[in-house]
Amino acid sequence: MTRVLIVDDEPQLLRALRINLQARQYEVVTAADGTAALAAAAADRPDLVVLDLGLPDLDGVEVLRKLRTWTPVPVVVLSGRLGSAEKVAALDAGADDYVTKPFAMDELLARLRAVTRRRSSPDERLVVRIGEYDVDLTARDARHARTGERRHLTRTEWKILDLLARSPGKLIGHRQLLQEVWGPTYLGQTHYLRQYLAQLRRKLESDPARPRHLLTEPAMGYRFQP
Repeated sequence: MTRVLIVDDEPQLLRALRINLQARQYEVVTAADGTAALAAAAADRPDLVVLDLGLPDLDGVEVLRKLRTWTPVPVVVLSGRLGSAEKVAALDAGADDYVTKPFAMDELLARLRAVTRRRSSPDERLVVRIGEYDVDLTARDARHARTGERRHLTRTEWKILDLLARSPGKLIGHRQLLQEVWGPTYLGQTHYLRQYLAQLRRKLESDPARPRHLLTEPAMGYRFQP
């Protein structure tokens, strides 16, 4: 059974989330502030954390930073803050995904399933389908599923695709992609990402203008949707 820690200072929301998650066979632990959240994370070792940013004692981003000093547990951030700066700050602090209040329960549950999905190890052969292409990330080989025609991708395109596809459903922030593909001196060059994602869509998506797999989250990053 997956154990989830829910951190929020709204009692009604805590209750609603507890009921919905327990009905879907999650084990639920709750905390109403940041201090209690850190203590619960250490004591109960959850498999997943749902974290509100607007807490009464510690800011949620600070809680996230403290968690990331000792645990890689997946964290989905909840917040009524609509500005993209807060979302980016949460992603940079180590959030795996972000849901804005008010939210549909089905959306939140889908995000939780995505971030807890087993991640492939780097040594495990991983093949994903994008449009009409079977993409072998381990062998770096992309072939048309019907004709076997090979699609050439550049070294940089493979790096980006590997980061996205190995975490299906997860939002990968601009800064993380730029850091891991180009390095720390390129953190402001988001136009690089727009250019390379456009190239990947033209090569792999059935309809590049309406991508189904390589998705943009405006002002935040990109997501691979299987």
